[in-house]
Amino acid sequence: MPLADKMRPKTLDEVAGQKHLLGKNAPFRRIAESGRLPSLVFYGPPGTGKTTIADIIAHMGGKSLYKVNATVASTGEVKDILARTDTLMNAGGIVLYIDEIQYFNKKQQQSLLEYVEDGRVTLICSTTENPYFIIYTALLSRATVFEFRSVPAAEILPVLERGLAFLNAEASLSKTCPAETLDVIASGCGGDVRKALTALENTYFASGDTLEAETARELTQRSGMRFDTSGDEHYDLLSAFQKSIRGSDENAAVFYLARILEGGDLLSACRRLMVCACEDVGLAYPMAATVVKSCVDIALAVGLPEAYLPLAEAVILLATSPKSNSAMCAYQAALEDIHAGRGTEMPSYLRDAHFAAGAQRGKAYRYPHDYPNGYVRQQYLPDELKDRVYYRFGRNRTEQAAREYRERLLREADGKAGS
Repeated sequence: MPLADKMRPKTLDEVAGQKHLLGKNAPFRRIAESGRLPSLVFYGPPGTGKTTIADIIAHMGGKSLYKVNATVASTGEVKDILARTDTLMNAGGIVLYIDEIQYFNKKQQQSLLEYVEDGRVTLICSTTENPYFIIYTALLSRATVFEFRSVPAAEILPVLERGLAFLNAEASLSKTCPAETLDVIASGCGGDVRKALTALENTYFASGDTLEAETARELTQRSGMRFDTSGDEHYDLLSAFQKSIRGSDENAAVFYLARILEGGDLLSACRRLMVCACEDVGLAYPMAATVVKSCVDIALAVGLPEAYLPLAEAVILLATSPKSNSAMCAYQAALEDIHAGRGTEMPSYLRDAHFAAGAQRGKAYRYPHDYPNGYVRQQYLPDELKDRVYYRFGRNRTEQAAREYRERLLREADGKAGS
């Protein structure tokens, strides 16, 4: 049995982390101690105590606990558990704990509704993915969602100290572990207590009388990296990455780039950088899109790990550039009118006149190149939208220069018309 299972907490006070849930006056703690357990959804990263806490609060409420892992469980297995609700052995009620419920389809989740509604079953589900996306709405409405958070390294340290004492007692040894080694393990496991205890156990048996920091570092160097290509962690990282660039924080942006690339997701980093160049820097520095595209091309050509070189340059360029989302806002404003059904009839002189039947269409069109400065006032928007302004010049040097040029064109065109 792994060390993490041998040391599984028996009371809420023994659980590391989750102070926002387990603090003395926290609503979750008060519910757990009330003896009246509702259906719950535990949402958060692995190794943060979801299964452990479900086990503890089920026993606190005097209920029988049945555990199911949705990755391997069948509908028949769940039905067999539900059939036990009427037996004397389960007179105090059943707590059905479903781990990784996102792997149950809609029909499987629907089969639980009847038992949850009439109170025969208290359902506790855990998931590492956003429950509002993956749990059937009717089932979710009958449960309360509690979010679990990664455990801070400072709160993992006491667990590791107890783990060392446990290993020494079990092996009848007296190995020592310097504080530096404990710090390496606690900080290198990404807030996952289970990973930290596993790393301690591996370091223990890979060391002599003293657990060395370098050995611990080798055994934990990638264990703290949580990254997948489709789950919440993936989108959270990409979101933090773009928001750091948009917020002109090049240090945070480089940090999130490193996390994404260490997770092996080169393509997502490249796509997000090109989006940032157009969405967040935009017309404040139009050449940014060209430079970023060149950096992305180099990154894709050389691949990982060297791809970080051109991408880091692109990240710092974008983060330190002036920002403008004026093009995006102009497009979205135009899209609102389109979705509202406005502007379906364009001026006839803008229509294609390159065929006999269309000769009248372009008759009133004024060709801008025939006028001074290549500009002439002319209505291009449909009549019902003729005064609509979608694009507003951003407050940066490039767009303000374009604004001044536009205003000069208008002044000169109006002057010519007046004369």
